[in-house]
Amino acid sequence: MADHGTVEYATAPGNDYPAHEQTYEGFIKYAFDGSIHVINLLLALTVGGVLGHWFLAIPVFLIAIIGLVAALGSGSKTPSYVAFVLSFLIFGFTALS
Repeated sequence: MADHGTVEYATAPGNDYPAHEQTYEGFIKYAFDGSIHVINLLLALTVGGVLGHWFLAIPVFLIAIIGLVAALGSGSKTPSYVAFVLSFLIFGFTALS
């Protein structure tokens, strides 16, 4: 590439590094919460469709939705973790029975 001239990115006007950091953190949070939500939905579909326990799959769907809404509303990862653990426990209970 061109090696001439001075690099002016660090001194350029409008370089808002904290805004870039905030955007990145938001992206990581939404990607994490969305991934956990998709995993919970897949667990619910496995419980209902593969294992045939649709009566237990409905609570997993509800747990997944509540966990996602709570995680996005609170800004914490804890509701996503709790929703995943509960969904996985229901999945494990139905898989072993």
